[in-house]
Amino acid sequence: MFEKRAAVFFYALSPVHMGAGSAIGVIDNPIQRERHTRHPCFAGSGLKGAVRHSFEALRGDPKLLEPLFGPASQDGNLYAGAVSFGDAQLVLFPVRSLKNGYVYTTSPQALARTARLLEMVDQKTNWSIPAVDEGRCAVANTQLLSDGNRLHLEAFEYDAIQQEAAATQEIAKHLASTAIPDRDGFEFFRDKASSDFVILSDTDFSYFVEHATVVEPHVRIEQETGTAADGGLFYTENLPPESMLVAPLLASQTRTVNGGSHELFAEEVLVKITQALRGQVMQIGGDATTGRGLVAAHVIGG
Repeated sequence: MFEKRAAVFFYALSPVHMGAGSAIGVIDNPIQRERHTRHPCFAGSGLKGAVRHSFEALRGDPKLLEPLFGPASQDGNLYAGAVSFGDAQLVLFPVRSLKNGYVYTTSPQALARTARLLEMVDQKTNWSIPAVDEGRCAVANTQLLSDGNRLHLEAFEYDAIQQEAAATQEIAKHLASTAIPDRDGFEFFRDKASSDFVILSDTDFSYFVEHATVVEPHVRIEQETGTAADGGLFYTENLPPESMLVAPLLASQTRTVNGGSHELFAEEVLVKITQALRGQVMQIGGDATTGRGLVAAHVIGG
């Protein structure tokens, strides 16, 4: 049983391709999505595998690799690791804006799920999440607006709810200070996330997270001729940079085989994995050799 809990925010520094492994539409290599919301997500198993793979590079003690993550499947003495990652849920999604380049968008549903997870790890939010209808928005920064009260995102126009500005600003500042690492290189993005922050309706937000991802064409090249192979064009989907997701991080005491004594209690396990992850840049997902999958991890709670 897991005894200690924390939350891990993942902030995308490059396009991220956590592949779904199957294609239905025109995209050959889609990203993972939740079935019921269609929001991009990171499977917990993929996160755990990525952290295990990078554990030593993240300054983790190599002696703790198997106690924390479990032995390799080929090992004859199998037992469960002391660390578990849940699926990462979408919190913020960048959308091109007429002003200030892009904004961080979210929705009441995404914020409510984030607040629920933070409350689970004893991080109080006290957010007053605005109710937003389709075609409308709540903004933290009125300088994003044009024509008095209009927000322009991509080719769409939204009416701002002026009376929700204070509540939106409070959520933006709390989320930016909590979720984005407090380290060199992130100051600009902490400030931007606390200012250029927009709450859309669940419906409008769902449209952008499904249709405003990064889709890249790739071509397979024939080794002999150096030209494009017949039928070698394919499309790969990526989560865009500046996206943010959050996942639960669970810890138990370390396990051993044959009833041996436990080495680390749950509190110690959580400290070890937090020290390895907090503020670190790691690679998750596919296409690592083309610079994809770089994320900054930030652990909260525990």
